[in-house]
Amino acid sequence: MDPMVKNRRVLVTGSTGFKGSWLSLWLLELGAEVAGFALPPERPNDLYHMLGLEPRMKQVYGDIRNPDALSTLFREFRPEIVFHLAAQPLVRLSYADPVGTYSTNVLGSIHLLEAVRHCPETRALIYITSDKCYRNREWLWGYRENDELGGHDPYSASKACAEVVFFSYLDSFFRSRKRFGAASARAGNVIGGGDWAADRLVPDCIRALQAGNPIIIRNPHSIRPWQHVLEPLSGYLLLAERLMADPETVSGAWNFGPDAEAVRTVRDLSERIVGQWGSGAIEIHSPPDAPHESKLLQLNCDKARRLLGWKPSWDFERGLSETVAWYLGVHRGENPLELAKAQIKAFGGLS
Repeated sequence: MDPMVKNRRVLVTGSTGFKGSWLSLWLLELGAEVAGFALPPERPNDLYHMLGLEPRMKQVYGDIRNPDALSTLFREFRPEIVFHLAAQPLVRLSYADPVGTYSTNVLGSIHLLEAVRHCPETRALIYITSDKCYRNREWLWGYRENDELGGHDPYSASKACAEVVFFSYLDSFFRSRKRFGAASARAGNVIGGGDWAADRLVPDCIRALQAGNPIIIRNPHSIRPWQHVLEPLSGYLLLAERLMADPETVSGAWNFGPDAEAVRTVRDLSERIVGQWGSGAIEIHSPPDAPHESKLLQLNCDKARRLLGWKPSWDFERGLSETVAWYLGVHRGENPLELAKAQIKAFGGLS
């Protein structure tokens, strides 16, 4: 990876989250001056803590729904590049707290866009939403960037709303701004070491395996586009590089998903995790009153392949193997930071 970010001021919102922690580490290893804006980590074993990131970056703890704290950071840090990852990221939680989900994912994103709008030093914005921003028709082919937006559950709908807001700002304020580019990025289901969120398949599997309990899965036949966390992050970094060089061409929406061979069922992924862990059992509990979750969703990434030259580096087997290896290593007492740095290097992200 060409260290385009070296010595540049880079802001990551959601820096204490799973993806945000991996991205912050990668940026630091590439020589960027990194600032983070996020809620405090929820757990002692959150990846942000395990990687020891706080002493290495300017971390501000705050809520994206508070525009004053965010604006203050922009005025003080004057970021050249902004990666916006802060979000309420869980489908099932969105049913329990729809207001919090919409206020974070929509109003919070508006606050971010306003801060960018009033920061002349910012030259590139990478605005992360989700593959769930598409209105899911449960069809067999992948969604393209110009397909209809929408969402059945509050989380998915909030991400569709966030995309509408983004394009409003792009058309109203950003396209006419000189030497500035902005892109939204939509990724598939991300796996990787250090994710401990509730109601996500891999963390649920690992917690059960570590405790010696059976893995409980709700929707064994649901199909998802699984990809290692470094895959979409490499796309985000490439977007930043290209936005700095050619903002008019690159501004817009981009999908970053795995190849078709990585589109697998929940049961398939769970069984492979058990196999690589070396022990464990799976039980299926499908409550009849469970909230709706999509059964089939995948992305078409032809645009990123053809216009950015981006493509997945690790297939499904490699991505899953690296994920389980990280958790196993930590379970056996290995250093989480060194495990993560070794995986970024093996991915080709530090060359």
